[in-house]
Amino acid sequence: MTTVTGSAAATGLPALRPLAHWPRLTSAIAPDAALERQVADLLGRMTLQEKVGQMIQPELAQLTPEDVRDFHIGSALNGAGIWPGGERHATVRDWVDTVDRFWTAAEESWRGRGFRIPFLWATDAVHGHNNVYGATVFPHNIGLGAAGDPDLVRRIGGATAREVAATGMDWIFAPTVTTPRDRRWGRYYEGYGEDPALVHAYGRAMVEGLQGDAAALRTDGKVLATLKHWIADGGTVHGGDRGTARCSEDVLRDIHAQGFLAGIAAGAQSVMVSFSSWEHPANYDHSPDRGEPYNHKVHGSRYLLTDVLKDALGFDGIVISDWDAHAEVARCSAGDAGYAINAGLDVLMVAGREAWQSVHRTTVRQVREGQIPMARIDDAVSRVLRVKMRAGLWDKPRPRERALARAGSSVVGCAEHRALSREAARTSLVLLKHTPGLLPLARTSRVLVTGSAADDLSKQCGGWTLTWQGDDVDRADLPGGSTLADAVRSVVGTERCAVDPHLEHTDPTAFDVAVVVLGENSYAEMRGTLKPWRSLAYADLKRSYARDLQVLRRLHSVGVPAVTVFLTGRPLYCTEEINLSAAFVAAWLPGPYAEGITDVLFAGPDGTPAHDFQGRLPSSWPRTRDSAAVNRIPPHLPDYRVPPEETRPEGRHTPLFPVGHGLSLHDTTDTVGLLAPDEPRPAPPPPAVDGPLRVLDADGTPYRLRVGGHNTWSREDVPLTGPMRCLIVHTDPVPAPAGGTGLRLRFTGYPAFVYAESPNGTPEDLRGHLQAGAHVEFAVRVLQPPTAPLFLACHDDYPAQPGLDLVPRLRQAAPGEWTRVSVPLADLAAAGMDLRHVDVPFMLYTEGTAELEVADVGWRVP
Repeated sequence: MTTVTGSAAATGLPALRPLAHWPRLTSAIAPDAALERQVADLLGRMTLQEKVGQMIQPELAQLTPEDVRDFHIGSALNGAGIWPGGERHATVRDWVDTVDRFWTAAEESWRGRGFRIPFLWATDAVHGHNNVYGATVFPHNIGLGAAGDPDLVRRIGGATAREVAATGMDWIFAPTVTTPRDRRWGRYYEGYGEDPALVHAYGRAMVEGLQGDAAALRTDGKVLATLKHWIADGGTVHGGDRGTARCSEDVLRDIHAQGFLAGIAAGAQSVMVSFSSWEHPANYDHSPDRGEPYNHKVHGSRYLLTDVLKDALGFDGIVISDWDAHAEVARCSAGDAGYAINAGLDVLMVAGREAWQSVHRTTVRQVREGQIPMARIDDAVSRVLRVKMRAGLWDKPRPRERALARAGSSVVGCAEHRALSREAARTSLVLLKHTPGLLPLARTSRVLVTGSAADDLSKQCGGWTLTWQGDDVDRADLPGGSTLADAVRSVVGTERCAVDPHLEHTDPTAFDVAVVVLGENSYAEMRGTLKPWRSLAYADLKRSYARDLQVLRRLHSVGVPAVTVFLTGRPLYCTEEINLSAAFVAAWLPGPYAEGITDVLFAGPDGTPAHDFQGRLPSSWPRTRDSAAVNRIPPHLPDYRVPPEETRPEGRHTPLFPVGHGLSLHDTTDTVGLLAPDEPRPAPPPPAVDGPLRVLDADGTPYRLRVGGHNTWSREDVPLTGPMRCLIVHTDPVPAPAGGTGLRLRFTGYPAFVYAESPNGTPEDLRGHLQAGAHVEFAVRVLQPPTAPLFLACHDDYPAQPGLDLVPRLRQAAPGEWTRVSVPLADLAAAGMDLRHVDVPFMLYTEGTAELEVADVGWRVP
C-alpha cells in the first residue's frame, strides 16, 4: 500500500524546529546603501500631502487618472470582479491601456518637481491571473499542497508573473501563506495545508517564482509578491472569518508564521495584514489614553506589525492593509486610519472614493496635530520608495511599451501555461479509495457522468475566478476551459458517454461505470465560512449536495460502480459517499482544465496507465460530522499543547485519513473497506413557544440592525434615530403605520443584505415557532419595486444559504401603500433554513435596486 503519513519526510520538506523567539531574517534581496541614499533624497523633497498620497491605494472603480494626479496616489488595485469599464471580458489590451492611463497620470503629477515617483498597479492573482478574461487559471492552493512539489509551485509563480506583467501590472497579492486549522473557515482552500513545513516550503517557492532574485525583479517578467495574511487568520476560534485567534505566541511563531518566515527570507517585498484579531497579553494598546480600548485587531497591533514584523524579523518592505480593514480597528473608521497607521501600516487599501479621500485629509491633519508622528509617515513612505526602486520602476518604460505587454495575448493564457495548470491538476489528485482493477478506466468503457459538479466550471474553479465568489462564471468566461463531462467525452467519445448531472433522464445500468462528480458551490471569504453549529458532512450542507448522495445510493442499488470525484475547498465528512463508491478521488479545486483529471482516471491509448495518482492529503480528513478543527500534532513540536481553537486528534476525532495519506494505482487490495459512519445525533425536542418573536415594533428592537454586502465587509449599524448612508444601502427611520418606528431601505444595485442580528451572536432554537404554525410578518410599503429578486431569510449569509424570493408577494401590494406580508415559517424551513440555530430572525437581500419601507416585523402565530 502506497500510503504516506509523514509529509515532511516523504516530500523533502524542511525540517522545522521550535522557535524560542522571533528570528532575525536575512532577505535574499539585501539592503543596498546606494539605493537607501536615493530613498532618503526623494523623501526629503516630498511634501506631506505627497507622502500621504503614496500611502493610499484605492481600487479601480473608485479612482480616476485625475485623482492620481491631484492626490499623488502611489498605487491602485483591481479587486475581484472589477474590470476596465466594468466589462468582465475586457481584453488584455484593455487592461494594459487602463494601467497605462493611470501610470501616465502619475507621471504628470510630478511634472515640474525635479523628480518623479512611478506608479504601481496591484491585483489579486491568487491562482493565476484570475481576474483577467482569458488568463490561465491554476488549481487553488490546497490542491497545490496536495501535489507536494515546491518546484511545481515555483513554476506556477513564474507563469503567473509573466501573465500579470503582460497586462502592465507590477504587484500581486499572493501567495497566501496561512496555515488553516479549522475546516469551517471559508478561506481554507487559500492555504496550502495544515502542515507548517509544507507552508514554509511553498511560501519560499512561490516568492521565488513570482519575484526571482534582486536582478530578476527589476526585469519585465517578474512582479512584486505579497505574503498574506499576517498573522494567524487560519487559527481563529471556530474558523471564523475575520475571527479571533487566542493561541500562544509560541503557536503563532511555530505554526502560523512559517510561511512568512520563509517568504521574507526569499525576498518578499510586501506583507498584507489579516482582518482577524489576536487576543493575547503581548498585543498591547499603543495609545491607551485615547478613546475606546484597542480591540485586538491585527491591523491595529503595533506589537505584531512593528515590534515583531519590522523590528524583530527585520522586514523592510511594505506592510499593506487588506480591503478597508483599518475600519475594523478601534478608534478608526472608513475615513480615519490614524490608529492603524501608528500601529505600523504603510499602505492603506481603501476602496470607496469618499473614504480614501477622507483618509488622505485626516492623515495629513493628524500629522500636523501631532497625533501621527512624522517619523511614522517617513518610515511608511521610505518602504514604498524602497520597494519601487527594487522593482526597477524608474527604469521600466510605460506599461504599454513593456516587452511582455506588447506580446500581450500571446502570453496571457498561452498553451504552455495551460499545460502547466493541467499538470498541477493531475498531480494534486488524491486517491482515497480504490477497488483493485477498476482504475484506470478503459477508453472503450461506456461512461455515465453524473453528479451536481459533472458539467460545472464554477465548482471546478472555486472563488476568486473572474469574480469575487466565482459562483457566476460559465463557459463564456473561461475560454479553453473544459468540465469533467467535456473531458470524459473527449476520451471515450460522445457515443459512449452520457451526461446527466442529477440522474433524471438516464438508465444507469446501460453503462459500465459512472463517474460521479460531487462539489461544493463556489465561494470565497465570508460566504464560504460555516457557522460553528453546522455539520461538516457534505450532504448536510445544502439540499443540492444531498441529491448527490441520492445519486450514489441509486447507482449502488443497481450495481453500477461509481468513480467519485470530489471537488472541494476543504476536507469534509463524506463517509457514506466513500462507502458507496468503488473509487473516491479528492480533486480539490483543480481549475478549468479537467483533462488533468481524465489523464489519471483513464488509461492511455495503449491501455496501460498513463499517469498514477501522486497527490497526498495536505490536511487530515474528518472521521465525524463535527471534527472541524482536528489537526496532526506537528512533528517538530513534540511538546505541542493543543490550543482551545483545535481538537486533539484522538478517540472519535482521530482523522479518518491522516496528513500525507494517498493511494496509488499499484495498490492491489481494497485498503479502505467499509467505513463506520458517524450517525447524526438526534435533535432535542423543540422548545415551547411563550409568545411572538419581536424583531422591530413600536417598542423598538431587541436585535442589532445591520447592513452587509459589497464593499461593506465590516458591516454598518442601522440606527432608528437617524439616517445611515453607505455605498450599498441607504436607511432612514420612518413612522410605522401602527405607531413606533419603521425603516426606509434604499438598495442601490449592489449585493446587499439588511438584517436583525442577535446582540451577542448566540443562536436560538426557534423550531417551536414552526411547530406552532408561526408566520414571519411585517408591514411593507413599496416605493420603488425591486429590479431583482428580493430574498427573505433567517440568517446573515445569503447566498451561501437559501432565501425565499418576496417579489411575487410584493407585486400584489398596492404601490405606495402599506401592505401586510405574512410568510409561513414552514415555507422558510422547506427552503432549507436551519431553524434550530437562528441568530438572524429577519433578513432582506437583493442584488438589484429597490426602495421600500418596513415596520412591525415579527414572528407570530396566526
